[in-house]
Amino acid sequence: MKKDVYIYDTTLRDGEQGEFVSYSLEDKVRIAHRLDEFGVDYIEGGWPGSNPKAMQFFDRMKNVKLRHAKLAAFGSTRRKDCKPGNDPQILTLIEAGTPVVTIFGKTWDLHVREALRVSPEENLAMIFESVEYLKGRGREVIYDAEHFFDGFKSNPEYALETLKAAERAGASCLVLCDTNGGTMPTEIPAILKRVREAVRAPLGMHTHNDAGMAVANTIMGVAEGAVHVQGTMNGYGERCGNADLIQVIPNLELKYNKRCLPPGHLKQLTQMAHFIAEVANIAPDPRQPYVGQTVFAHKGGIHVSAVRRNPLTYEHIPPETVGNRRRVLVSELSGQSNVFSKAEEMGIDLSKASDEAKRVVKQVKALEAEGYQFEGAEASFELLVKKALGQHRSFFELQGFRVITSRWGPDSPSYAEAIVRLKVNGEDRHCVADGDGPVNALDRALRKALVQDYPEVETVHLTDFKVRVLDTKAGTAAKVRVMIESSDSEKSWTTVGVSENIIEASYAALVDSVDYQLLKVEEEGPKAKRKAARKPTKKTKTGGKKR
Repeated sequence: MKKDVYIYDTTLRDGEQGEFVSYSLEDKVRIAHRLDEFGVDYIEGGWPGSNPKAMQFFDRMKNVKLRHAKLAAFGSTRRKDCKPGNDPQILTLIEAGTPVVTIFGKTWDLHVREALRVSPEENLAMIFESVEYLKGRGREVIYDAEHFFDGFKSNPEYALETLKAAERAGASCLVLCDTNGGTMPTEIPAILKRVREAVRAPLGMHTHNDAGMAVANTIMGVAEGAVHVQGTMNGYGERCGNADLIQVIPNLELKYNKRCLPPGHLKQLTQMAHFIAEVANIAPDPRQPYVGQTVFAHKGGIHVSAVRRNPLTYEHIPPETVGNRRRVLVSELSGQSNVFSKAEEMGIDLSKASDEAKRVVKQVKALEAEGYQFEGAEASFELLVKKALGQHRSFFELQGFRVITSRWGPDSPSYAEAIVRLKVNGEDRHCVADGDGPVNALDRALRKALVQDYPEVETVHLTDFKVRVLDTKAGTAAKVRVMIESSDSEKSWTTVGVSENIIEASYAALVDSVDYQLLKVEEEGPKAKRKAARKPTKKTKTGGKKR
């Protein structure tokens, strides 16, 4: 399929150079498959020979047939005073067996003098001979002009000569690199005009984000004639990272009408961003343009009221275009519009229940004044609304609880024991459980007391636990807000509790978590109960830390 702009993904090479990013061999193979399904044109797999894992990846990929993408190996021009055929690094690029080889060469005369310590003429020969050698062995060769923009500003004539050398040798694309990330978008048009006058080969952009301009510079490059863009998913990369393809792609497709992906694939954008974050073990940025959790979230009552009438009032695109969704937040800033919209999301009709809506708004404002926050605790909010509408029944009644934490000796681990007393379906339940920490012990005791009547509680496990001190000036007497995320392996939900006592706040969030699950199972009927009963029992834990 012909495209207006070809996407070259370097998540597996440049992206892995970012701090906190490390992929296993299996991770790299998974990412390559997902990038191919997404529809990128090139996948840069790494620098073969730089480490054993890189060559192992290329060996694995020799038996993998990609549907959309071409696999690229990355390396540098030949060493000085050495022919390409005698350079081990160049030979390793051939050994990788990829249809594409991307090599970088020096463009900035400062680097030629100080880093390579060769003459300008020798550097041009290194570029020409390396590209020619690889091209002569059947490879598509992409030439990355390292530090191009800094080099151009220092010595434009020489910077252009390096591009001409790569073009004469047969490079299929000349990529202009803002390696230090300091170029401004307003500088791009004049520089690319000079480049287009000097060479005829297709141009690409490779930008870094040190000045926060990587995406803008990439877009400006395309506006000035570049047809190839390099970047990483989520902008991962060394220092401040690379151009974020998760932003570049929708900007080009939606704002500039430049086709970058196969038709319909833009809807996978949010899923793609989250997949890469999950494999990299980095929390997704909630404010990442287009795909973040908050970018289509509306909180102010006036905004929500307007969006309900016409989403264009406060949304520049429909969120579904990029696989995201609209969210209405409920807080002390909320009006009835927020409550109506949020209830509508949950399948609750408040249109004929304005008195109840007013009551919910009033209750939300009162609770948030005490420290509750329902923006991220949508399960607790749904319980609040259904209780106000009389659509919720009590599954159990708390009689009391006690938690004991002990530690015997300086080197022994701490120990927590929880006791809960509940009334379940008219019968008293008194259960004791231990745990890694007080919240873990409470969680286990609560479920132990309920499992006889509600076996589906065994399918739930805690996946996240957050504590926020609400008034630091109050010291140890301050209120805390506890938010707990729970999952049954198919869906997740978040609940909240607030108290001056962290255990009590945790217990309130735990109770809402279990209450929410039981409500959902009851609403979904006998089929859901049977499905829950078939799931394997999991030991409920709150994570690695003692809580």
